Amino acid sequence: CSNKKEQMTKLEEYYTKFKEDHRLTTRHGQVEFEVSMQFIHKYIDEGKLNRRQSPDSAEQPVKILDVGAGTGRYSIALAKEGHDVTAVELVKHNLDILQSKHENVKTWQGNAIDLHFLEDNTFDITLLFGPLYHLQSEEEKLKALTEAKRVTKNGGVILVAYVMNEYSIITYCFKQKNIIECLKNKTITKDFKALTTSDDLYCYTRLEEMTELNKKAGLERITTFAPDGAADYMRRELNALSAEEFAAFIEYQKAVCERPDLLGASSHTVDVLWVKQSV
Repeated sequence: CSNKKEQMTKLEEYYTKFKEDHRLTTRHGQVEFEVSMQFIHKYIDEGKLNRRQSPDSAEQPVKILDVGAGTGRYSIALAKEGHDVTAVELVKHNLDILQSKHENVKTWQGNAIDLHFLEDNTFDITLLFGPLYHLQSEEEKLKALTEAKRVTKNGGVILVAYVMNEYSIITYCFKQKNIIECLKNKTITKDFKALTTSDDLYCYTRLEEMTELNKKAGLERITTFAPDGAADYMRRELNALSAEEFAAFIEYQKAVCERPDLLGASSHTVDVLWVKQSV
């Protein structure tokens, strides 16, 4: 328990100092946001289409839960579109910023692995854009997924973001020249899987691990997409593009983001999961 509390304290300290607002307004952050919103809008529109078949709920706003909402980049954008948004965020500093921006977002300070304050079968769409970056054990990851599943309506959709293993190997080990130290310290395996401990803030994932988690959580994959693709490797190059060229890069990433040959090397991937309807 003390290790978990210590890790949470580290996480809170990290995100209190980390400028999340700035990251998502950088060019590589804008790519991630625009591609992710394209998919969120797709499932919002599909949900509205399904609602039209049920006259009682057709006029109700789409209910969206944003777990690990940070300072509200997604929550606020979706609330401004008129959706019914609830945000859960661990770090009070981030939550205070979010609350100062938009009064119509319902907010809770809380943890992805314990959403006891939210009722079952409530949300049409649930976002987990952050929590799975930091949960180290399979038990904690499964708890976050099953909690998201519990609060999402039957037939609803969960979008889960991960930080990818190959991104960490390419950037930290090779680009930043830490590979020999990592090999000596055995913090990577012989097949170059990054190993994490309870002292690490980030956990790096491979696609096959995501598939296994889904199976154990009883969630069915609709698709997986790379919200940023090569953008995180190309920060300097993206900044050098003209506005027209940068707009073309965003369209490029939207076009290729589901290609299986490109997914694993993206800095992030998002798993889109279906909560099966009860028979």
